[in-house]
Amino acid sequence: MEKVKKKIGSFSFWNWVIASIIFRLILIYFPKNLNLSSRPEVSTPLTSFRRLAEGYWLKQSSMSSYAGSMYHGSPLLLSLLGPLTVKRIEGQPNHLLYSLVSVIADVVSAMLIRATGQNLRLAYLRSLESLDLVKQIDVSEFLCSGDIAALIYLCNPFTIVACVGLSTSPIENMAVILCLYGACSRLIPLAAFGWVIATHLSLYPAILIIPVIFLLGCGPDSPPRKLFLQRHQQKEVLNQSKLPPGFSWRPIIHFAFWAFLWSVYVLVLCGISLKQFGGLWEMFKSTYGFILTVEDLSPNIGVLWYFFAEVFEFFRNFFLIVFHVNILFMILPLAIRLRHRPCYLAFVYVAICSMLKSYPSVGDSALYLGLLGWFVNELADMQFSLFLFCGYVGVSLLSPVMHNLWIWRGTGNANFYFTTAMVYACLQIVLVVEGVSAMLNHDRKLRILITGKPQDAKS
Repeated sequence: MEKVKKKIGSFSFWNWVIASIIFRLILIYFPKNLNLSSRPEVSTPLTSFRRLAEGYWLKQSSMSSYAGSMYHGSPLLLSLLGPLTVKRIEGQPNHLLYSLVSVIADVVSAMLIRATGQNLRLAYLRSLESLDLVKQIDVSEFLCSGDIAALIYLCNPFTIVACVGLSTSPIENMAVILCLYGACSRLIPLAAFGWVIATHLSLYPAILIIPVIFLLGCGPDSPPRKLFLQRHQQKEVLNQSKLPPGFSWRPIIHFAFWAFLWSVYVLVLCGISLKQFGGLWEMFKSTYGFILTVEDLSPNIGVLWYFFAEVFEFFRNFFLIVFHVNILFMILPLAIRLRHRPCYLAFVYVAICSMLKSYPSVGDSALYLGLLGWFVNELADMQFSLFLFCGYVGVSLLSPVMHNLWIWRGTGNANFYFTTAMVYACLQIVLVVEGVSAMLNHDRKLRILITGKPQDAKS
């Protein structure tokens, strides 16, 4: 019976995958690509197709791609995707080749999410078995989190809009997912490559080094050793074969070696590409410097553009430090509390970065919502799920309306659009806070099942 259910589930999964691909291709063929590439929710100064085309045109004209103050992305991304902004297929949309790359990136990301979810599910079941909780928890009712996460990512309107809107977000998301997949599968060179490329493209994924260290050192899901000892103290028998492995530094050193190797390789390629135009310093100033100084104040779904448009110039540097350090302040406490669930820690880090980064887009939200699908079984009791769903739908519908009233009709002002950005940020805060609380409550329930004492759940 279970084999039949697996076959039916696999069949329906691939049906949804094919349907999502066909839906993307249909939207791609619409005239002018539905003008999604010009939407501030989709394209930012770092992910815009138009800015990529501008940078490639400058490069083809024997000028620095950063000379026009339009392009602020990676020179490697410009070399790979830039030619697709020029090549045309007769009788087809001008952006077809570029769009197909985005579709492929989405499908590859979904498959990696699915494989990682399956690894996480197996690791979680092994943890329950090591704690002798399989009989107390009905494992047969567990949902296939890998398939659910992959479908959430593929069928998410945010993912579809980022793909059809010619954003570079699908490429950046694929690099992050590749890093997590490599770390979960113990493919250390692949994990290092994904981490280096993701950091090189958008800087903020650099903080994922902490979840990657936990993944490589402890595994994808390792219950604290004290829980195992408490469980087997009751039986007065300690089974060493079921004891979770301790923290290992050997794969981390291996990862550091490969990360250094890939970093040098990427920097050498960038240096060769920019040899005649200022070298690596020009790249650092125009990419990472641009991200950290928030030079472009064009509207987006974040909150920094409005804040720095209003703040006095005298206080600008102070608040730049405050906003960026705010992300760093959250790293250590979350790492200490969620160190035994590194993939969930990665989800929390990605969600926080997408909320506080300089130039956020809906592609960032598509990534962390897809990663959240890995934990549908653990977060089944999460509160405010309906409220969050309705909030995301409401913001998605109101944001274009408020932008139209402000920019095109002139019947509104910047506060109209900024209000939707604030609501969007609040929804992300609620999602992170309630998600972390639900995961910690799930761990407390496991602790109660092990000790049989509710008061021990507070320890």
